[in-house]
Parts: sequence; structure tokens; C-alpha cells
Amino acid sequence: MNKQVFMRIISDYVSFFQQRRDDVGRLGISPLQKCTASLRMLAYGCAADAVDEYLRLGESTALSCLTHFTDAVILLFGEEYLRRPIPEDLQRLLDIGEIRGFPGMIGSIDCMHWEWKNCPTAWKGQYTRGSGKPTLVL
Repeated sequence: MNKQVFMRIISDYVSFFQQRRDDVGRLGISPLQKCTASLRMLAYGCAADAVDEYLRLGESTALSCLTHFTDAVILLFGEEYLRRPIPEDLQRLLDIGEIRGFPGMIGSIDCMHWEWKNCPTAWKGQYTRGSGKPTLVL
């Protein structure tokens, strides 16, 4: 799904993301600004007041954007994307991981067990994780 389609869907179904005019007739914050603020806070873990300089939004507005954005994603995409994986999903993820050189990986690459071939003998039992081979979580 590209950016324009996503913005149209979220604007059509969630009134918070529709651009309005204020009492003087000036356009308010655009849906793109609101979504960008939310995504920056989610992706980079930045504070709400950190988007002020880049997007010209205040802290309370940025927090409101984030709340409405997460609620909208759950409402619009929850049934399809926020569900437990079915066997076909798991197999697809395993196949993709194997192609990329990570056989047996279901989760994220940021937390994986890697075999530790030079593990000191004294530490070996602490890092086996039931497989018999010493591994480290990276």
C-alpha cells in the first residue's frame, strides 16, 4: 500500500485525520503531518516535543496524533494484520528467513540466538539454550 492510498483510507474513516479550516479560514494541520509525527515517534522512539521543530506541531498535538493514529490502525487494519499468524504465515516467514540466511527465524533479527563457536569452556553451560550448542542473544 502506498502513501497516498493509506492517507486516503485513514482520512476517509477517521475524522481526526481530515484537514479542516479554523475560524479565520486558514487550513489546519494536514493528515500527512499528523501521520508523519506519529510514525516518527513510533519508529525513532522520539519524544512528542521532538517533532515540533520538524513538523511544527506542539507536544499535546503530537501525542493526540499518536493516540488517534494507533487507534485508526487497529480499527482499519487490525483484523488482517494484528492477528495471530496462521500456519501459512509462519511457513512464509520461515522461507523468507532461510532465503536471507537465517534458517528457523520467525521473529525479528534484532533478537536472535547466534552460535558462539569460541565460547569459553567454563561458560558453555550458561549459553546452551537447550540446543547443546552455546549461543548468544544479539
